[in-house]
Amino acid sequence: MNLLLSLNKALTLWPRRQAIIDGPVRYTYAEMGRRIERLAGALAEAGLERGRVAAIVAPNVHQFVETYYACARLGVVLNPVNFRLSPREMAFILNDSAAMVLLAHSDFATEVAAAVAQCPKLKQIIWIGESPPASEGPPAVGYEEALAAAGPPPEPPELGADDLAQLYYTSGTTGQPKGVMLTHGNVATHALTAVAELQLSDRDTWFHVAPLFHLADAWASFALTWVGGRHVFIPYFDAGEVLRLIQDEAVTCSNLIPTMLTLMVSHPRVGDFDYSSLRFIASGGAPIAPQTVRRIIETFGCQYIQTYGMTETSPYLTFSLPKAHMQDLPQDELLQVISRTGRASIGVELKVVREDGGEVEPNDQEVGEIIVRGPIVTPGYWNRPEATAEAIVDGWLHTGDLAVIDAEGYVNIVDRKKDMIVTGGENVYSTEVEYVLYEHPAVLECAVIGVPDPKWGEAVKAFVVLREGHQAGEAELIDFVKERLARYKAPKSVEFIEAIPKTGSGKIYKKGLKDLAD
Repeated sequence: MNLLLSLNKALTLWPRRQAIIDGPVRYTYAEMGRRIERLAGALAEAGLERGRVAAIVAPNVHQFVETYYACARLGVVLNPVNFRLSPREMAFILNDSAAMVLLAHSDFATEVAAAVAQCPKLKQIIWIGESPPASEGPPAVGYEEALAAAGPPPEPPELGADDLAQLYYTSGTTGQPKGVMLTHGNVATHALTAVAELQLSDRDTWFHVAPLFHLADAWASFALTWVGGRHVFIPYFDAGEVLRLIQDEAVTCSNLIPTMLTLMVSHPRVGDFDYSSLRFIASGGAPIAPQTVRRIIETFGCQYIQTYGMTETSPYLTFSLPKAHMQDLPQDELLQVISRTGRASIGVELKVVREDGGEVEPNDQEVGEIIVRGPIVTPGYWNRPEATAEAIVDGWLHTGDLAVIDAEGYVNIVDRKKDMIVTGGENVYSTEVEYVLYEHPAVLECAVIGVPDPKWGEAVKAFVVLREGHQAGEAELIDFVKERLARYKAPKSVEFIEAIPKTGSGKIYKKGLKDLAD
């Protein structure tokens, strides 16, 4: 089991089908396959071979998918790097992963040059985009130039399920980032699982909107290729452009983070486009309020699927797909089902456990930690045996996510274990408060944290971004929550800000909020 199986399937069955749509660029699968072979040749000539590491810093462009497959073709491990990181952070990741070759987009030339200056073991830079900027450091060549000059790559190695395919570094919100190792078996199995769960086929056109450096979208590179689907790219998120391209390229499906969806359904031109091609929109990376889900369904007129996963699990662990007998539920009840975190995906064993390891009651009330195991779970962290042993205990990955589970087997995350608020001896789960705040018509985005309080130990504090043209005061929002939840769960304070800080994958960066609150 390896990733090349998905590419070979597409090249065999759909060679003349359009594979790539990236602005004016259009490639068939046959053309994409030839470009991947040439890139593999260029990487081999740069000294990369099985087990070595290459890195890439780029927005969502077709070269990203070509790089994923060219590395798989050679048995090279690919390390996608978040382009929003500082040069110092990039340099740490490049050095820690022992990357030999860096593929970098010229949009980030300044940051990359500063990072590379701190990476003495890097052997070559391949620049995507405009002509490579002149700089000191390792030899540099343009991407298209490298493809044109490359000879044929060596014969493909015999790659098995346990061969390492990719390294994804965590956002490092606590301490230094760790490299999550994913094998060919992890990633290929996940792709097949997604094909089955989402019923992907060669009729689908996938929109790469969420960042390809993160598994929120990267998994679709392999799943859609496996079934001969079309790949549409947008380099950077722009709500209006995303809405337009859904119409113009007849997009059928995508996975977006909640913040993106909120901006899309709130866009002033949201009513100007035709979304009839859409089959489903999935959302992951953070919990989402049922009120937001309702607006998504009403706006786009397609199926909504909530997903949950981790970098360590390739990523999806659950889908909020309703069972057959749930399809006829009243609309409000069905909305509650599809807004939940969801039930375990194919091949995933999932439990919600107490601190003593016993499973919680499936009553949708008792809270425990989600633990999982299965063929999509990472073997561990790159050169971090202690961190691996801490996260994976007796074969079970401890996610750190707190959730409830119902009698149907559907889980619902209530908070991160480290983010739970304890105020006056009572547990408050931030998502519960956030969901209520999202019901207020003036709230565009919000996040809830605990802050030190001399009387209560911790106090509930909300950060809120208001919708354009709307107003709301602190007292109004606090009273709004008190009318809907127990009074101790309501924020003691509300701070209005222009934007909620987020990680590169779009998750709310609560440590950043706590820094703001200090």
